[in-house]
Order: sequence, then C-alpha cells, then structure tokens
Amino acid sequence: MIGKLTEILKECGADAWELQELKTEGWEFYFIRKKLDQNRVKKITDYRITVYKYSDDGKYFGSASAPVSPDETEENLRKTAEDLCYQASLVKNRPYKLNQPADAEKAEQKETDIAKISSDFIKAVNSIDETKTEDINSHEIFVSSIERRLITSEGIDITEKYPYSMCEAVINARNEKQEIELYRMFRSGTCDEKSLAEGIGRAMQFGRDRLKTEKTPVTGNIPVVLSTDDAVSVYTYFLERISTQAVYQKISDWQTGKPVAEGITGDRMNIRSVRYLPNSSANRLYDSEGAPIRDLQLMKDSVPCSLWGNRMTSQYLGLEDTFSVTNVIFEGGTAEEEEIRSGRYLEVVEFSDFQVDTVTGSIFGEIRLAYYHDNDMVKIVSGGSVSGTMRDFMKNMRMSKEMKQYNSYMIPALTRLENVTVTGAE
Repeated sequence: MIGKLTEILKECGADAWELQELKTEGWEFYFIRKKLDQNRVKKITDYRITVYKYSDDGKYFGSASAPVSPDETEENLRKTAEDLCYQASLVKNRPYKLNQPADAEKAEQKETDIAKISSDFIKAVNSIDETKTEDINSHEIFVSSIERRLITSEGIDITEKYPYSMCEAVINARNEKQEIELYRMFRSGTCDEKSLAEGIGRAMQFGRDRLKTEKTPVTGNIPVVLSTDDAVSVYTYFLERISTQAVYQKISDWQTGKPVAEGITGDRMNIRSVRYLPNSSANRLYDSEGAPIRDLQLMKDSVPCSLWGNRMTSQYLGLEDTFSVTNVIFEGGTAEEEEIRSGRYLEVVEFSDFQVDTVTGSIFGEIRLAYYHDNDMVKIVSGGSVSGTMRDFMKNMRMSKEMKQYNSYMIPALTRLENVTVTGAE
C-alpha cells in the first residue's frame, strides 16, 4: 500500500506531499464491576495523505488532506489525490518551506508490551477497595501499540512506536435516599498504577460527598483552589499563548523576552517541553510534521523564552528550529499545601464544565462539588459558578511545590487563584 500511495502522490500533480501510515494493535477489556464481561483484539491500519499545491501565479501555497482506506481501489485513490490537489490550489496561504530530514537526539525506544500494560491496569483497578455505598459499576480498558510512519516528498521517512492506553470507569455512590453516578477517563501510555488507583479512589470520595451537599453560599470574590485535572486548562492557557499559531494570528500578544504580565506578586511560571515523561502517551521523537522533538525551556519566570508550533506559522514568524510540543512540565510553585489551603477559600473538585478562553483569558465553570473553607469550618457545597480572567489571576496565582502528572502534562498538584467571582446557589 505504501508503494502504491507513494507512486500516486508523485504522479498526481502535487508540488509536495506527505503520507502517514498508522498501525494500531490493541487489546480491549469490558468489565461489569470487576468481572470481565468481554474482551477483543484489534489490528488496524490507517492512512492519511496530504498534498500541497502552489497557485498558478505562485503567490499562494495551499494544502489539503484526507484519510484513505487500505481497501480502496487504485482508481479511487488517484481520484482522491487529484481532488485534494484541486482543493489545495484554492487555499490562500502564503508560501513556506516544509520540514527537511533531520535526526532526533538519540533515545532508546522500547517495544510496547501490551500484555504487561493490560495486566497492570487490571491489577490497579482490582486493588481499589469498595464499600457498600461506593463501588465501581463498570470499567473498560483499552491498550494499544501504535506504529507511525511518515514519508514526505522532501525526503523524510521516519517510523516510531509508542503505547496509548485508556481506562474508563463508572463509579456509583448511594445512600438510603438516592444514588449518583460519576464517570472518569484516564489516558496514558503505560499504566501508572498508583495514580489510577488514587484517581478512582478520589472519585468514590467525591461521590459520597455529593450525596450530602448544601447549596454554595453567596461568598463574594474569594480564592479558589483547584486540585483535580480541571487545573490543566489553566496551564494550557499559558502554553497556547506562546504557540506560533496564537502569536501569528494575533490571538496572543505575548513576546519572547517580555514578561507576560506586569506587577506579578505570586508564583512565576516556568514551562519546559520534554520529550519523555514516565507513563505518558505522548513520548515521541518527532512531531506530526517530522520535526525532531527535544527538551526546551519555553518560559522562565513568566517570561517566554521560545515559541513552539507547526511549520507554517513558525515560518511566517521567521522561526526555523521549532516543533509541536508533546510532553510539558509546568513549574514555579513555591507554596506548601498548608499555604494553598489556608484561610477562607473554595476548593472546587467537580465542574459540570470548566473552560479557559485562550483569547480573552476568561474562565468559567459550573460547580458540581466543592469544599467551602472558612478557617476551621468546612461545608460540602454544590451549585453556582466561578468566573474571572487569567489576565488578573496570573499576577498573584500560587502553585504548590508538589507536582501531579496528567498523562502528558506535569503540573502543580494544587493551584490557587485569588479574588475569583463565585456565584452562590443559595
């Protein structure tokens, strides 16, 4: 199939092209409570082609892509490639140069042991203690070994393998009056047994507490503490605003060498792109366009050091040595847990939805479960919402020294935002 597609792409009239082959071998397990209900094996191959085409006057360089089936006839494959060439010719992008072959820094690539990873997931879930009022209703485990090959008209031909896993769990909690259900999804490469067990264990605790909530009181503007994966959205805001796409499109006005805000009194943000994180599903040698991934400081003390991003927008900004990041570490926390969890604050652990807008910095989330602290007094509450803007919060944001990994992101375990608008439900 590779040979056939390569020949078609060379003959379709494209000025440049890319071909990606994705081979996925996986095991899937479906459990009712902790008893295996069914399992299956999958082995599939997917292809995606991308063509690039200059306009007739050479002023524009467009692209178009589409998935193609390995069972497709040669006639239809040629028609797809020709249709993509036509679509690409209509795209009005400024010309830019594609990636050229380049070697990634040497790194050992281990074979994915699907059997061991699957066993680790099953063992981790089985280790979780259930009670009469909180248990695992059902869970599903998906473990895959993925082999990705990228071939381009510029001479790139790279192949790498990596694991990708998911565990979905439905947790039930009940009392004499009602029963509720919580859903959790955990993504990773290999299995982090401790983190998975802790995540499901916390969900059981949250389910138990959801059954005895009061309405969120009218508090006015108070600090909000984030201690779950919802905090990832806060850190993604910083990462996205130093992408070449955001800067080129003027979504972001951040610049390398200049602080992201004036008058910062809280913790200062440090961001590092790293090629490897334990158990991550994003441990790669190359990005999706064939650029080598490397360890790189992106932000130091809330001052951007380097931009990251795709080839097109990087070229438009005059940057050559860029790549799309995969694993990211966010550091800079100086606070102990006692400092983060002090005084009067609201720790929100369950949102019905939590969003951080990259353009405006606005945050918004509807509260499902939170703990309202007023020194020694604690209320379990639900309802209402939080809102505000990261443009203000980043100036006095506090982060814990302790770190927590969520797949490809390593972030402070606790994040405290000051002066958040909390709308009560009373």
